[in-house]
Amino acid sequence: MVDRADILICGGGIIGLTIAGKLLKKGYENIVILEKEEEIGKHASGRNSGVLHAGIYYSRDSLKAKLCLKGNRMMKDYCGRKNIPVFETGKVIVAKNERETSVLNELYKRALNNGAKVELIDNKRLKSIEPFARTLKYALFSPDTAVVDPQKILNSIEEELTGSGKVKILKGSELREIRSSREVVTNRGNIRFDLFVNAAGAFSDRIAHIFSTGLNYKILPFKGTYRKLAKEKSHLVKSNIYPVPDVRNPFLGVHFTRTVNGTVYVGPTAIPALGREHYEFLKGIDKELFEIVYREGVLFLQNPGFRNVAISEPKKYFSRYFFNEVKDMLDNLKIEDIQPSNKVGIRPQLVDWKKKELVMDFVVLKHETSIHILNAVSPAFTSSMAFAEFVVEKHLS
Repeated sequence: MVDRADILICGGGIIGLTIAGKLLKKGYENIVILEKEEEIGKHASGRNSGVLHAGIYYSRDSLKAKLCLKGNRMMKDYCGRKNIPVFETGKVIVAKNERETSVLNELYKRALNNGAKVELIDNKRLKSIEPFARTLKYALFSPDTAVVDPQKILNSIEEELTGSGKVKILKGSELREIRSSREVVTNRGNIRFDLFVNAAGAFSDRIAHIFSTGLNYKILPFKGTYRKLAKEKSHLVKSNIYPVPDVRNPFLGVHFTRTVNGTVYVGPTAIPALGREHYEFLKGIDKELFEIVYREGVLFLQNPGFRNVAISEPKKYFSRYFFNEVKDMLDNLKIEDIQPSNKVGIRPQLVDWKKKELVMDFVVLKHETSIHILNAVSPAFTSSMAFAEFVVEKHLS
């Protein structure tokens, strides 16, 4: 255990690791990362789909728009240097009805504004990319979307950081409270610091509140469950087939993704969860249950977008309803082709509690001797290297 750090980072996910990496390049030493788990990648960073997004969905002036495409390129470059496979698949977004066709046009404009490479393609071109995909009129094609193995990237960055001799990752170390503006209490002792970086993912709001900042923000967890195509039907998907999302909410909808090992996952859902680590039926539900249910109830009454999610998403636990969500995206798809999977993740979605709205963008707060990263959700993995550069350049230079 250490008792002092120049920079103390809370959270050993992709954001914490990449910020540490950028600090190293800037010449910082004595960087300490607190990770409450015994291994990295146990939560969102290691459980995501592995898709490197390409800047399609995000409003032009948002951090997501500014950092996603740049992060995509930086991550691909990193994988190339480290011989980590990148599955250069591309992605198609397909429409099921006339309303979705009009939204597809809006996504096309957003993507172009963000500098993304996209094409509106007809059915003939769609079939040349995804022979079994189905759309109404036309689809949106993103050639720069790719797929990676998130855990391999996390492991590589961890090895690089610890190998420098200037970064310590303290696993099994959980922050408990702050002693002063420059000292925290952990389960393994106190640590003094010059600067604290909160990259704690699902618990980032709690930690920000300990530092008396971001008090109007609260995290609401959403469970992302996945199913998978039967092995003999995996040929139906060559790359990524996405639906047109509801742009009122920050979720991208249930989609098909072929992973680097050939498995085709179908998901994730966005089901309001009952705990920040509520991965299984009862596991991950704790004393915060009643507070989370209260937040969900308030949003249900006051936010129509959330109300729609809260009504529609839980139905996807049922095979028939889940199948109905995706059946129009693929030819020759049958309900028995979609099988159970143990893949599941939690999206720690930030809520602006004053406005009773789901926050659509990343949030970075500077407060005295601390920096707080809130709402590091998709496309946070894709954006992470560009995001780390942004945080260090803006707040530590």
